[in-house]
Amino acid sequence: MGIYDVVVDRIITLCKEQEITPNGLSYISGVSQSTIKSILNGESKNPGIVTIKKLCDGFNISICDFFNTKEFQNLEQEMK
Repeated sequence: MGIYDVVVDRIITLCKEQEITPNGLSYISGVSQSTIKSILNGESKNPGIVTIKKLCDGFNISICDFFNTKEFQNLEQEMK
């Protein structure tokens, strides 16, 4: 699994955990619905750090919390 897939999975997991729809995430994060849709559908393979920060703000978590998961840690080990 590549880094892009891990990012998408993390967004989906956070939406489920917080019971937020992609449209709801758009509203609370300030990221357009089309951008969120393109990330989740694989059309945007490289969401920028500013976009991820806005999504984190919408989820009310820090960027560190977003990336501090076993999946990201395993990914780092695979890349070394």
